[in-house]
Amino acid sequence: MTAVIMAGGKGTRISSVASDIPKPMIQICGKPVLEHQIDCLRQQGLTDIILVVGYLGRVIEDYFKDGKQFGVTIRYYRETEPLGTAGALYYLKDSLTDDFLLLNGDIIFDVDFQRLIRYHKEKDGIATIFTHPNNHPYDSAIIVTDSESRIVKWLHKEEPRTNYKNRVNSGIHLFSPKIFDCFSKPGKMDLDREILKPLIATRQLFAYDSPEYVRDMGTPERYVSVCSDFKRGLIQAKNLHNKQKAFFLDRDGTLNVEDGFVTSPEQIRLIDGVGQAVKRINESGYLAIVITNQPVIARGECSHQDLRRIHNKLETLLGREGAYLDDIYYCPHHPDKGFPGERVEYKINCDCRKPKPGLILKAGRDYNIDLTASYMVGNGIADIQAGQSAGCQVAKIGLPEQSLPNVMAFSGLQECVKAILG
Repeated sequence: MTAVIMAGGKGTRISSVASDIPKPMIQICGKPVLEHQIDCLRQQGLTDIILVVGYLGRVIEDYFKDGKQFGVTIRYYRETEPLGTAGALYYLKDSLTDDFLLLNGDIIFDVDFQRLIRYHKEKDGIATIFTHPNNHPYDSAIIVTDSESRIVKWLHKEEPRTNYKNRVNSGIHLFSPKIFDCFSKPGKMDLDREILKPLIATRQLFAYDSPEYVRDMGTPERYVSVCSDFKRGLIQAKNLHNKQKAFFLDRDGTLNVEDGFVTSPEQIRLIDGVGQAVKRINESGYLAIVITNQPVIARGECSHQDLRRIHNKLETLLGREGAYLDDIYYCPHHPDKGFPGERVEYKINCDCRKPKPGLILKAGRDYNIDLTASYMVGNGIADIQAGQSAGCQVAKIGLPEQSLPNVMAFSGLQECVKAILG
């Protein structure tokens, strides 16, 4: 598979870090961003690379040459005039007759590309974009998907949005050659607005959601953060090929103020300090995953769509504090019958309702999590029992109703996270 890297960026916002080299040549711990990208590709057998160069492109060509010394084969497309984020692809279509990767040249990443490729082939769409949560969704374009991970909305940051799931485009894409049907003529083109967003109507645009490390270093502040993460080994550790660690978090009474059965977004209010606690989890490299029982579905008091809006409110509030959730797992079942409007199909004795560990075990499989190195944190006995059954370490929020062996107890999530992470 060929990987095309758009390496023609000038880097206006990060000029205070380096103004005399192309943006992809800015160094992270002694090595250009572009070289970090090529290393990640090579390690996974992706050695056929096309670099699209423009501003000071000769610097890139002189450094990488034909790629042989880096264990890859590199070809170049030279933009004689700026062609935007997609225009150069028109001139490469004869070379890209199979599925191919398209990567932004100003991002640092370490991801399991084979998982992405398998997913793309299973969906059999025209395009798959790698999405993830980030710590600044309020100034990012938001990607909205349906239950099949098909993209149904693409909300640019200038477009109105209220509550939303924190998922943004990372700058990693996987395309079928059918993508070239979207190019009517040569010239400057915007990938997101002119190529991808119109694809929504075809129902052939999918999102591959992953918590792996993908960050742009387009501002001095983000550059410093990326350098710090690299030194801590966080970038490589987040590759899903490696075992992950997680904080599994109960929802009501742990993240948001307990307000009976939550059936509307208006009931969601973060507990004081929760935003900072989740942000600390994000920065540590642990995954932040919600595990919650939601019997309101079985009781007929809330639909799956309603619950999605509730969780969108939760993610929006966390995003405003620079924090995010990597995933939310919920159990819609409730074994007891006799509620007006109840949904009979959910009135079962399932394996996912806490205190059973089904949801934790599923998350462990989905994200290659070492459960013994992970924590289940909640305010109820069912949370503790589920965590223990899954093999996790456990922590109780709030005063315990009884003495619980091998259970850490804290007044709130912020104290809990601070104690565990140090």
